[in-house]
Amino acid sequence: MRPEVVAAMMPVFTEHFGNASSIHWFGQHAKSLIDDARQHVAKLINAEAGEIVFLSGGTEADNLAIRGIAESQKSKGRHIISSQIEHHAVLHTCKDLEKQGFEITWLPVSRDGLVNPENVRGAIRKDTILISIMHANNEIGTIQPIAEIGRIAAEADIYFHSDGVQSTGKIPVNVKDLGIDLYSMSAHKIHGPKGVGALFVKKATTLKPIMTGGGHERNRRSGTENVAGIVGFGEAARLARLELMQEMLRVRELRDRLEAGLKSQIEFIHVNGENAPRLPNTSNIMVDYAEGEGLVISLDLKGVAVSTGSACSSGSLEPSHVLTAIGKTPDEAHGSLRFSLSTMTASEDIDFVVEVLPGIVARLRELSPYYKGNSGSDH
Repeated sequence: MRPEVVAAMMPVFTEHFGNASSIHWFGQHAKSLIDDARQHVAKLINAEAGEIVFLSGGTEADNLAIRGIAESQKSKGRHIISSQIEHHAVLHTCKDLEKQGFEITWLPVSRDGLVNPENVRGAIRKDTILISIMHANNEIGTIQPIAEIGRIAAEADIYFHSDGVQSTGKIPVNVKDLGIDLYSMSAHKIHGPKGVGALFVKKATTLKPIMTGGGHERNRRSGTENVAGIVGFGEAARLARLELMQEMLRVRELRDRLEAGLKSQIEFIHVNGENAPRLPNTSNIMVDYAEGEGLVISLDLKGVAVSTGSACSSGSLEPSHVLTAIGKTPDEAHGSLRFSLSTMTASEDIDFVVEVLPGIVARLRELSPYYKGNSGSDH
């Protein structure tokens, strides 16, 4: 978290501890803090304060958007359109709905990870009730043509949800221009606290709550508000809006320097999604003839935290669904590293990675029988 965010949150833990739903002074003061935060989050995406629903993070926001529309619209139809490279919060939610009798069309993506808007148009049916396409991908950073898809959804009068967890605060977001009805966000992606997020719900959107209780957040999300978390999110959103453009230009330069530096020193490496519009802070680099887990562990020992294109679940190593969707083999997917930069990344951090990674790759390639057979060729 940014120090300013921590500073904004601290008084909520100690002085302003009231329940925002109570009518006494302590409660009303907590409510006013939430109202201020709601304004800041709304301004970041050019929404109105009343269109922001606070909840526990991006996963809950995706669930509320997708399940909320599915429940409210199921009498009209049970068909949903999504893409093959969505975050698990969307992917698994849609797969769960499939088990409940909904039909999902999973749109393919190009080799650079982009959805073709015409494929969206072609997938629309009479019983389509929702289109859910992420704004920017969490692994390779590619930015989808959301405004075009928004126009197609509006023409067909179909609700349009976009998972904006990765894009909020990294690129300009204007929900009006994008033509979306629902947009998911998460505080910790913009140096806010973990465990708090928001869902933009456009006015007049019919959404069935997925949690019942005391009717908090205008009956959209029951549960005593996480005032400290919400205040932190508000401050993070305020800072992101003030500094977004100049900071992300700097971060993009650092990312480009990282990619150019590694390409100049390591043979047989590729940047996934390189030819598509990308987030300024995300770089997914595929290193041939080097095992991803080995790269992650070796970098970790040097104090560099990166992730691989694979997710280890219950002992089985599955290749990334995003990288296989853009045409990578399981082996290639296992050799991909995701670097995430931020406003706190310094040029020295980039220099350090460019200095240490070539040696790590060389060591791991020594162990690869495939590399020895190919190192003399042009590949």
